[in-house]
Amino acid sequence: MSLPHTQPTYVDHQPLVQLQGSVERVTFHSEATGFFVIRVKCKGQLDLVTMTGSTPSITPGEFVESSGVWFNDHRHGLQFQVKHIKTVTPNTLEGIEKYLGSGMVKGIGPHFAKRLVKAFGEAVFDIIEQDPSRLLEFDGIGKKRREKITSAWSEQKVIREIMVFLQSHGAYL
Repeated sequence: MSLPHTQPTYVDHQPLVQLQGSVERVTFHSEATGFFVIRVKCKGQLDLVTMTGSTPSITPGEFVESSGVWFNDHRHGLQFQVKHIKTVTPNTLEGIEKYLGSGMVKGIGPHFAKRLVKAFGEAVFDIIEQDPSRLLEFDGIGKKRREKITSAWSEQKVIREIMVFLQSHGAYL
């Protein structure tokens, strides 16, 4: 009995490698072209992985699933050249805190991100979206700031939904 033969996908005569992990830092991202340089904490890698590629939006704390090839840049060393990338809303407390504190959600900086995650844990996204009046429990968050947070969250949700739609239909920049 023979096993079915699967043909690996090759780019420039190299097989595509799958990597996933948490975006620790966005070193560079061009809104005009989508080009990015990010540092990612990947499963199975001791050091942060430098990834380069193109995507409309990338934020610290997001979890990424990517495929690409390794290459050694003569100036910057070993990097992972991303061919396809998919972002996923973080689901670890550390990832959620980084995501909220990254500046993507206006009205929440690193300080409030830490406090919100400590108070609400993994439910913090649900609280912001479905029960934002609970944000008023915190000193420093009044009605105006709550509205800023919920408005920014709604805008980010629309962007995330567009990204998921485009990615699910094979559209990559």
